[in-house]
Amino acid sequence: MHKTISLAAALLALSGAVQAHQIWIEQPAGQPASIRFGEFGDNLREVSPGLLDRFGAPTATLLAAGGDKTANGVKTANGFQLPFTLGERDALVAEDARYPLRTFKRGDAEVTSRYYPAARWVSDFTAQQPRLTLDLVPAGQPGAFKAYYHGKPLPKAKVALVTQSGWAREGRTDDQGLVTFDMPWKGMYVAEITHTDAQPGERQGASGVEKFTTTSHVTSVTYVKRDGIEPLPAGPAATPNK
Repeated sequence: MHKTISLAAALLALSGAVQAHQIWIEQPAGQPASIRFGEFGDNLREVSPGLLDRFGAPTATLLAAGGDKTANGVKTANGFQLPFTLGERDALVAEDARYPLRTFKRGDAEVTSRYYPAARWVSDFTAQQPRLTLDLVPAGQPGAFKAYYHGKPLPKAKVALVTQSGWAREGRTDDQGLVTFDMPWKGMYVAEITHTDAQPGERQGASGVEKFTTTSHVTSVTYVKRDGIEPLPAGPAATPNK
């Protein structure tokens, strides 16, 4: 009995951890941009074979001065590579609208949850307009972000900012959806915003209409700061989940 309870608890913990994961965009030196899945601040990147295989084909749109370009990510061993090399004034958004639904018990009720991961890459803090369902965009000042949900400012939302060393800060958006962070370190930052929508809905799946009870949105923003204090070293790479 104790072993059964322990196994159930472990599976529940793993399920919750997966739901807490984020996707983010990064561009290793000399390579195109890629979508990663895991926990940036824990130096965790899920792989294939493994949890990365839960994705179908996340899509990304390059928001460039010459016009938008959209493409599917191509799965690699540790992410989804994109056919874009990001320049100094480029922005990029990505999302996976088809991540598998998850059904579980909450008390006596059965809940079907939709996990909706999305990500944005920005090269500076020039103010931008929302493009994602849950979006966090630069607000025109260094370290300033504005949150939107369905195109409207999202107040009182928690936003976390982290570097790969694990240095982190949290804040909440004000009544206009604004939040500002000090960013002392040189290097890559990922900001994350989450929002749960309890409105039931449905989507078209591979085998027909799929209904869900609630949607958990998780959206990240990647920004690489080119000046500041030399960054703290990242910890060892975390072991991916299987």
